[in-house]
Amino acid sequence: MSMTSTLRKLASCIILDLDGTLLNTDAIVHDVLKAYLVKYGKQWDGRRSDRVVGKTPYEAATAIVEDYELPITTNELLSELSPIFSEKWCSIKAQPGANRLINHLRSHGVLMGLASNSSKENIETKISYHHGWKESFSVILGGDVVTSAKPSPEIYLEAAKRLEVEVASCLVIEDSLTGVAAGKAAGMEVVAVPSLPKQSHNFTLADEVINSLLDLRPEKWGLPAFEDCELLFPVFDCFVACYILHIDLAIAAGMEGTLPIEPWYIGGPVIKGYGRGSKVLGIPTANLSTEGYSDLLLEHPSGVYFGWAGLATRGVYKMVMSIGWNPYFNNTEKTIEPWLLHDFKEDFYCEDLRLAIVGYIRPETNFSSLESLVAKIHEDGEIAEKALQLPQYSKYRDDPYFKSS
Repeated sequence: MSMTSTLRKLASCIILDLDGTLLNTDAIVHDVLKAYLVKYGKQWDGRRSDRVVGKTPYEAATAIVEDYELPITTNELLSELSPIFSEKWCSIKAQPGANRLINHLRSHGVLMGLASNSSKENIETKISYHHGWKESFSVILGGDVVTSAKPSPEIYLEAAKRLEVEVASCLVIEDSLTGVAAGKAAGMEVVAVPSLPKQSHNFTLADEVINSLLDLRPEKWGLPAFEDCELLFPVFDCFVACYILHIDLAIAAGMEGTLPIEPWYIGGPVIKGYGRGSKVLGIPTANLSTEGYSDLLLEHPSGVYFGWAGLATRGVYKMVMSIGWNPYFNNTEKTIEPWLLHDFKEDFYCEDLRLAIVGYIRPETNFSSLESLVAKIHEDGEIAEKALQLPQYSKYRDDPYFKSS
């Protein structure tokens, strides 16, 4: 999370995709299709999500009819699902970092366009529930205003034309392979933010692949760096920049490498994990069951976070934790693995553990060796240990969440 970045190319504007990039559409799609397919005795398989991500509504519906062998036509499926989705758009959440990015670019006068395979009417309905979004984009294009949808470059070329900018000066941000292909075919630089898990290795066409919008560094593209440290966005998009101006140098040093976030909470009994924390890594983690927290896990990108951990009969302790698939061990499920930064003399399985997550350190990454993984975990622990001494983070040690029954 260095403040220095290598300049890749000068960009004068950003063109963003919507679904999966700025909005957590996948969660809505998952819920709707899971409930709908029961009608035909079918079970939604999230592993087939790649068949609908980045596609036009018609293409996605066709894939669903084919994959689940539904006894209806694509148009019939669309007519049944459209009113269901329409009722859900009001509750669709911004991706972490989306509001932060839009507010930052708007405040610096950076030209922005929105280009999605969804219809323009659909796009405007979705963004109407997010304050300030519509006014932030100089151009909004849907798949229904071009002859060919993504992966054709047409929508991006048309966006550049309407923005009155050179194609080569545009930076595209996309979550799907389809969108990345469209941006590159248009001759633009593309940053990929994969919305599907464990797919980063497939985005070889992209100029950069990042874990989430939290990890975007605009200065790499000649755009203004994040410099704010105010909670400018709603609770569902609460991550803020850590580059603080006009504050005590000691605090600035302690903040380096962390992003303050609006706290979020999770808790439950400590369960036995994979048995590798103490035995393999020498780092005893207190695993939590993810049952009942699937929606919450979808909201937060995989990565390393920190905060406070409360055990009802023992007290409140500093902690650092990972959320994700742990690439080194290639987990098949997204897990939560907190490490309480305290030397406990005995295990505390089945005890109620409550976590207040207050900061973000880095995205999830793979390692070439077990030794490098262990070293990085200890480095994360040291960052968390120091950061949690700062007033901005230490105040949450007394959070009412730890005292409620």
